[in-house]
Amino acid sequence: MTISSARALVRAREALGVPFRLHGRDLRGLDCVGLAAWAWAVEVPTGYPLRAAPRARIEAELAAMGFGPGGGPGAVVLVAPGPGQLHLGISTGSGVIHADAGLRRVVERAAPLPWAVLGCWIREA
Repeated sequence: MTISSARALVRAREALGVPFRLHGRDLRGLDCVGLAAWAWAVEVPTGYPLRAAPRARIEAELAAMGFGPGGGPGAVVLVAPGPGQLHLGISTGSGVIHADAGLRRVVERAAPLPWAVLGCWIREA
C-alpha cells in the first residue's frame, strides 16, 4: 500500500502520546524508525539498519523503499541530535513529530528544531 505524504502526517499524529519503545514497530510502542515506518505504512527490519547507519546508507535504504528527496508535511526527516547520532521524524511543515526517548513518548515539536536537519524524503503515492 502506498500512501500520500498527507496521509503519513495524519498517521504520525495518530501516534502522538504512544510510549517510546526501543525497536517498537506498532502503537504499543515506537522508536524513531518505527514511527517513520508506521506513518508511511512501510515495513523495516528490526534493529537499527537506518538509525545507526551512516547517512549514505540511510539514503540508500529510503530509496530502496521508494522514497526520494523532498520536503513538506509528512516527509521523513533525518536530524543529527548530537555527534554521531541520527534520528528520524515526520515533518509537520512547521516542526516535527518524533519518538522522544527522553520524554518516553511520541511528541510534536514546533520549529525551530534544536537539531541540524540532514535531509527530507517523501514517497510518491
